[in-house]
Amino acid sequence: MTYCVAIATNDGLVFCSDSRTNAGPDMLSSYSKMHTFQPANDRIFCLLTAGNLATTQAIVERITQDIEDAAPRNLLTCNKINDAAQYVTEVSRREQTMAFEATEGSGIDTSASIIFGGQISGGRHRLFLIYSAGNFISDSAETPFLQIGESKYGKPILDRILTRSTSLEDAARCAIVSMDSTIRSNATVGPPIEVLVYETNSFDSSHQVKMEADNAYLHEIKRSWDETLKAGFRDLPKFEWEKHAQNISNNNQREDTF
Repeated sequence: MTYCVAIATNDGLVFCSDSRTNAGPDMLSSYSKMHTFQPANDRIFCLLTAGNLATTQAIVERITQDIEDAAPRNLLTCNKINDAAQYVTEVSRREQTMAFEATEGSGIDTSASIIFGGQISGGRHRLFLIYSAGNFISDSAETPFLQIGESKYGKPILDRILTRSTSLEDAARCAIVSMDSTIRSNATVGPPIEVLVYETNSFDSSHQVKMEADNAYLHEIKRSWDETLKAGFRDLPKFEWEKHAQNISNNNQREDTF
């Protein structure tokens, strides 16, 4: 299984993905689901992929090959980020159709879904969720994040914390906590965890990290969030009968001191 999340703030974009592709009692494997493209100095793109691994590999390879071959339509020929999203959607639809035809009747699910985002000079940074059916939606002020894969466990923290004005660093921490929540609840999602923080108009992907299971920063995030949750839970308001019982207990303790 997979979990990927991308966040759009006023300051830029955050991408986060796990790397587990198979989970079972005797088999664990991983494969990067984050793919970055910077075909020119005036543009940068990132893909997060979920679904059939062979299909997602074929999509990434086709996008890469189109750039290298200077195909009539590729990420270099797109003038706007929306055009780039339409191009990636076309590639995805074509590769999924070919995969389906090649395995028809086998019962194999060859579908794939993608989060695509980035920026082209002269336009703003954006995110797109490309469905396996071949259509897509973009981020919005009401929904500044997009998810694919095993999304339900990591969604609550995103709903509570994220807005367009959230800083990039806080958005990245929120994405990591969202990923940790998913990993805790679903064994098919797991490290290494990859995070890319993109600052708008920088056209730079240097703020990209890959955290293995024993990464010190990842462990600190897990520990701190766990302690914060437990402390918050202990501070939740008491029921009225609890308060009454506590008052009686406190009065008895005061009487015992005299």
